[in-house]
Amino acid sequence: MARIEMQIGGFGGQGVILAGLVIARALSLYDGREAVFTQAYGPEARGGASASGIVVDDERVDYPYPLHPEILVLMSQEAMTTYLPNMRKGGILIIEENLVHLDGEPDVSELHKIPATKIAEELGNKIVTNIVMVGFIAKVVGDRIGLKKESIKKSVLEMVPAKVRELNEKAFEMGYNYEEA
Repeated sequence: MARIEMQIGGFGGQGVILAGLVIARALSLYDGREAVFTQAYGPEARGGASASGIVVDDERVDYPYPLHPEILVLMSQEAMTTYLPNMRKGGILIIEENLVHLDGEPDVSELHKIPATKIAEELGNKIVTNIVMVGFIAKVVGDRIGLKKESIKKSVLEMVPAKVRELNEKAFEMGYNYEEA
């Protein structure tokens, strides 16, 4: 498997940074892949632009930033405007369907949609939107990037506070088991 670039974009407060860190951690610690994680965010505490970059390879990663991600996850409209132009043509696009509205048909090989925020709200706390999305990402691209369900779930449960592990486990499973229309 060659170098694969992934980017997750959204706004501050959605847990975009934690989502990327959880994925990169699972890949590198539990799945034996070479993976690096980068983060970018605006100066605002909440509501500003936020992004996670994950680069995964079989060999040591020589450059840590995704330049033209073949996997792009968009959790806000602003993220779509900012990151979609840099996406590799024919890549895989995953969107939060209630927050991202595409202008036309993007040049992608696959388009996946999930109402992650709505699912999180149905679980009782939209703070787990990011973990719903992590579960969905694992389902959609896990095999392609060498990410096993057990590894990512373990990473999620180790990185969230003990008092909310059960909620996050449910959120992960809801995202992983989500069936697109």
